[in-house]
Amino acid sequence: MKHLEALTEVSRPSRYLGGELGSICKAPGTVDLRIALAFPDVYEIGMSHIGFPILYHILNRLDWVAAERVYAPWPDMTEWLREHQEPLRSLESNLPLADFDIIGFTLQYELSYTNLLGMLELAGLQLRREDRDEAAPLVVVGGPCAFNPEPLADFFDCAVIGDGEEAVVELCQAVHQAKKEGLSRAELLQRLARIDGVYVPSLFAVAYHDDGRISALSPLQGDYPGVRRRFLADLDQAEFPTRPIIPFMQTVHNRVALEIARGCTRGCRFCQAGYIYRPVRERTPQRIAALIDEALENSGYEEISLLSLSTGDYSCIEPLMQGLMARYAEDQVAVSFPSLRVGSLTPELMEEIKKVRKTGFTLAPEAGTERLRAVINKGISEADLLQTTRSAYELGWRLIKLYFMMGLPTETEADLQALIELAAQVKRSGKGTQGGADVNVAVSTFVPKPHTPFQWEAQIGIEQVLQQQVLLRDGLKKKKLRFKYHEAELSFLEGVFARGDRRLGRVLERAVALGCRLDGWREHFNFQLWQQAFADCGIDPSWYLRERQEDEILPWDHIDCGLPKKFFREERRRALSGEATPDCRDGNCHNCGVCDFETLRMQLVEACPLEFAAPQQVKEPLPDPDDEARRYKIRLRLSKRGRARMVGHLEYLTMFQRAVRRAGLPVRFSQGFHPTPKVSYLEALPLGVESDAELVDIELYQPPNAREVVTALNQQLPQGFAIIEGTVIDWRSPSPSAAVARSLYRVPLPVPVPENLAQRISSFLAAEEIPLVKIKKGREVRSDLRPDLVDLRLLEGELELTLTKGSPLQMAAQVLDLDVEQVRKLGVCKTAIELK
Repeated sequence: MKHLEALTEVSRPSRYLGGELGSICKAPGTVDLRIALAFPDVYEIGMSHIGFPILYHILNRLDWVAAERVYAPWPDMTEWLREHQEPLRSLESNLPLADFDIIGFTLQYELSYTNLLGMLELAGLQLRREDRDEAAPLVVVGGPCAFNPEPLADFFDCAVIGDGEEAVVELCQAVHQAKKEGLSRAELLQRLARIDGVYVPSLFAVAYHDDGRISALSPLQGDYPGVRRRFLADLDQAEFPTRPIIPFMQTVHNRVALEIARGCTRGCRFCQAGYIYRPVRERTPQRIAALIDEALENSGYEEISLLSLSTGDYSCIEPLMQGLMARYAEDQVAVSFPSLRVGSLTPELMEEIKKVRKTGFTLAPEAGTERLRAVINKGISEADLLQTTRSAYELGWRLIKLYFMMGLPTETEADLQALIELAAQVKRSGKGTQGGADVNVAVSTFVPKPHTPFQWEAQIGIEQVLQQQVLLRDGLKKKKLRFKYHEAELSFLEGVFARGDRRLGRVLERAVALGCRLDGWREHFNFQLWQQAFADCGIDPSWYLRERQEDEILPWDHIDCGLPKKFFREERRRALSGEATPDCRDGNCHNCGVCDFETLRMQLVEACPLEFAAPQQVKEPLPDPDDEARRYKIRLRLSKRGRARMVGHLEYLTMFQRAVRRAGLPVRFSQGFHPTPKVSYLEALPLGVESDAELVDIELYQPPNAREVVTALNQQLPQGFAIIEGTVIDWRSPSPSAAVARSLYRVPLPVPVPENLAQRISSFLAAEEIPLVKIKKGREVRSDLRPDLVDLRLLEGELELTLTKGSPLQMAAQVLDLDVEQVRKLGVCKTAIELK
């Protein structure tokens, strides 16, 4: 952000800091093309998305491209930007979004569409493509929702359909060349349309019947009848970032996340991802091992997450888990799965999983009866499910989470009653196991998605959703089972935009004008505003939930996901007759049409033991925690300047511990079930206060060289943090907080300076009590600041505070007759400490 002062006025300022370790900022004038990778949700959501770092890494490897990041701001930051007439800027260079050559949005969720428009608005750009001038950035979208981007078609210039690793580079090359040649926007779009997988909506016209259905989807040039999804043929050879960006704040998935496979062949008929990411392409275990080794070394993370649509189906999953566990167990690194599938859970695999994750065991039966599971092609029998849950309870899991859907095609009330009974049977399957058995039941509403066999089906409306949620809530409550559900209104909107057409662009524009933002967040979702937007545009949203006819033109018919409509029609018929479609992973090809068996085919790895390369340095075994002969301690003095002052205390602790891990220091760990590194700090520094005198003690099991430790850590610290000096001390020395007698702070004086400041200082020093009254949780809390104050002096342009403990902001606020937030903006700095 251009002005750090903004960060003192908003919640969670580390969302907007930038400068994280692993981020890349290329200086102005050193590149020919700048692209902003824009995530239409807040930082902690976007930083957990695996696709972003892949594109960030690929693009920044090109010396002529700078890829930077921008996320949707929280409402308080949005308000600040508007009030101060400041544009939305990138994290890396603080460049206004409107100054980039390309803005690339990822579309992961339909309810993020208003965030996309809101970000364009904050950038000072016209929302509609036709209203933007030639100097405006090219607006590009991609991601799963780009397989039907029609509700947004009036706002973006082009879309990348399918795998982006190669297509985004070709797109940047085309834009780069167009800049050199001085092409117009229209000429550029013509050129982009020739890139495989790039969709240009302005090159298609849509006409409608009187009843609202589409009458024609007409290409405006004969050589561009539609766009076929882009495929990455070989995942194993694809680039993957091993130097991740390390956020200051806690994000949704703060770990090394590695995509071990792309695509799924299970054929669940409701699952869009299972169709649009075909065919299955697996990374070799050797490649996975090498990538994980590098990523852990460069990140300092303590957890690995193995990602795919069905991780348990990975051909080499058991040897991979065994190898990773053997490799990283001593380093206190856990290995986790995002999801588990009954059909792929062998006893051996469950044995490996239980070593690292016993807090919750998640399974997705999706439907309560085997009849309905056959309709959706979810090949799970009740017997297999109950056997798996029994095994999980016996292996030590106490909680099983079950995911279901309601509103599936052909569903009856009997299916819902069976769902309740099945969940109860899962709970009973843990009877007699040690520690008891618990079950959480989560039920979402089925939303038909494009490019699936159920793309023609009707979606149940809000009233029916609410009725069924009451039925499930009451039934599960009687069985003493916890019930979680998705709000009916959110599912309703998701369904409208999932299968929507271009006419919904007016609704989106109106909703943004009315104030709709962050619709995926309960506290910000306002369904009344959405109802008003639909009414103002004369559109009935429930019309979009209707059943479609199979011969009807669908809004996304000109976008080819690689599987023909004919295949989806046949799958729909098989669903309605309860016929299973087998997994083609077992060699039974069912002619979905995605593979050409030349350049594109399923890539499965052969199961084999995983052998890691020998480490360059053989690690010394961890010492016995009680072995006093191998206990050493080093004390470090650290500065925290500039943007680092806006890193909160807990974020600072996490940041430093990861730096210690990356530096490879021989740190001693605590005992217990969750061992933690023995690192201790001073009491929390108030947010916004700089420091040249933070202390950190690290306990080691090898004698340290202070200079080497300082050098190693400084190489691992992000911008704004630096180790000033290090000293080896006796391991029995008191902790930093216990060792400090007093701290010295400098407070720049406000303008204007209070007239009676010298008199106020004298009064404070002479006072026996400095009362402070604060309101906490609606109650008055009284305290006395005087015991913390040692000295108070007026210097030229500054106030110097000497405190034994406590917040310099509270003390300075009292002396200067300001509130704490005003003092926070002055630039307070801890300059020195005095040890006892």
